[in-house]
Amino acid sequence: MTHLGIFGAGRIGGEVAFLASINGLCDRLVLHDSYKPLLKSQILDLEHTGVDCEITTELNEIKNCDVCVFAAGSPRDPSVKTRADLLAANIKVAHEFSSHINSFSGILISITNPMDVNNYMLWKMTKIPKERCIGFGGQLDSARFMSNLKKRGIPGNSIVMGEHGEFQVPVFSTLKGEVNEPLRDEILKELRKASMEVITGKGGTVFGPAYHIYQLIETICKDKRTIIPCSAILDGEYGESNCSLGVPAKIGKEGILSIEEWELDSWEERHFREAAEFVRDLSSGVNI
Repeated sequence: MTHLGIFGAGRIGGEVAFLASINGLCDRLVLHDSYKPLLKSQILDLEHTGVDCEITTELNEIKNCDVCVFAAGSPRDPSVKTRADLLAANIKVAHEFSSHINSFSGILISITNPMDVNNYMLWKMTKIPKERCIGFGGQLDSARFMSNLKKRGIPGNSIVMGEHGEFQVPVFSTLKGEVNEPLRDEILKELRKASMEVITGKGGTVFGPAYHIYQLIETICKDKRTIIPCSAILDGEYGESNCSLGVPAKIGKEGILSIEEWELDSWEERHFREAAEFVRDLSSGVNI
């Protein structure tokens, strides 16, 4: 069984804790949140499910977890135009989190926005091997992409690469039929605002992120070794370095086992380069 740590027990962190415990994925749960009334309420709510999962708030135990999810920080709301706008507030939380995972030997999953930058900076701060630093976002973006294509009657399966934000890169070249550039641009525009439609209506995204994070944790814990779109720290893959970007990667109990290098067409290549430049620029402005 797995010892799971969640740093930030709000909407998404709390839902991931719920899914992992009721599905028997973890037998020990380390929960932390800076807002203690929320933390207490989340624990009580979990205990009231009757699930046999040990829950602790001992923060010094988070470094001993097999998998730890960084979910703390300011969430996106209708007043926040893009995920990148959260960097100034949330990098401070990342700094705090990094101080609690010294000698951490498990798998780190970053979901706090701007996720790609936070994943990269946590790697720099903690010196955790890059293969064990996984950024979440590509699964959710890819599910939204597939939903968009299905509504349009476009067949095939694919993923979203690049940045988890304005510079995401939906991969059209793997689809069964050709999608022209004007339609690609239109779909990309719709994907960029997909989360805000949910946020405006209910205050935040919950079901989609939590489900896919749970799937990622399960893939790690059960050593499934399947290909998942996630943010990985690049060191020459796709011709990029010094950044964390969404790419297809084989995931198992040791984290990122390998990065799949797909051949991108010219439209995808151009957008991927823009994503890399954007994330690098954001990361270069952070002091550690």
